[in-house]
Amino acid sequence: MSTGLLALLDDVVALAKKAAIVLDDTAALSMKAGAKSVGVVADDAAVTPRYVIGFAAARELPIIWQITLGSLRNKFLFVVPAVLALGYFAPWIITPLLVLGALYLSFEGFEKVHEWLAGHGNDEPAVVRADISPEELAAFERERVNSAIRTDLILSAEIMVIAYSQIADQPFLYQVVTLALVAVGITALVYGVVAIIVKMDDFGLWLATREEGGQLLRTLGRGIVRAMPKFLEVLSVVGTVAMLWVAGGIIMHALAEYGVHAPEHLAHFVPYVGELLMSLALGLVAGFAVWLVVHPLLHRGAQG
Repeated sequence: MSTGLLALLDDVVALAKKAAIVLDDTAALSMKAGAKSVGVVADDAAVTPRYVIGFAAARELPIIWQITLGSLRNKFLFVVPAVLALGYFAPWIITPLLVLGALYLSFEGFEKVHEWLAGHGNDEPAVVRADISPEELAAFERERVNSAIRTDLILSAEIMVIAYSQIADQPFLYQVVTLALVAVGITALVYGVVAIIVKMDDFGLWLATREEGGQLLRTLGRGIVRAMPKFLEVLSVVGTVAMLWVAGGIIMHALAEYGVHAPEHLAHFVPYVGELLMSLALGLVAGFAVWLVVHPLLHRGAQG
């Protein structure tokens, strides 16, 4: 009996070691897959704080929490199962989906660059009226949250397809665990950063108005309050550049996969930054091409 128990314990230890190896491998794969999504993540973190503008400070974190739960539902109920199914039954479609997502990112990035060059930016989201009723306020909040979740669905799809492309050659179990880890990790990262950004104003104001904090802390608080608008502008620029870089890189590697190697060869002529510059150039060119097609249609629709 003791021999059987020792054999059972030995089997348990072996399974535990195997599980640890799997978790270690999937953690490494998750880091690799998630890193490729940096452009979309940066853009998501830059865009999301707009959805809490106009609400009372007490409602900011609850709204972000609702968007976070909606993002997790998007990923686990729709995006991850769809990506795994397509990767299993139609793996040939992953590269076209990546290119489609890259074209969307390129368009978004080029549109922002065009707005900067033209001297105007996106319209600010609608603000809350001072005389709004509690029922209207609740409906307005629901609409704002639902709008953020719809936008997140597009960004989540791009993130998970990019992540899947990095692990497409792995066993199916690894793919499932890795995408689940990426989904949770990316969501926590994005909306954790968003929560910090949104509350930085309140933190700065709290420091600036503390009587017992001393002059240094009050000065720091006023500095934080003044710096946040500029910080959001910088974050928007970083997100746009990252989007164009990621989109251009996807397009360059997709072209190589289909036999067009010229962009990759040109990138190697410039040491260290050649691939970055070529990716940005391809992202801008692709974004401009999509903009030429989409902008007149949007303009015509707005006039109609």
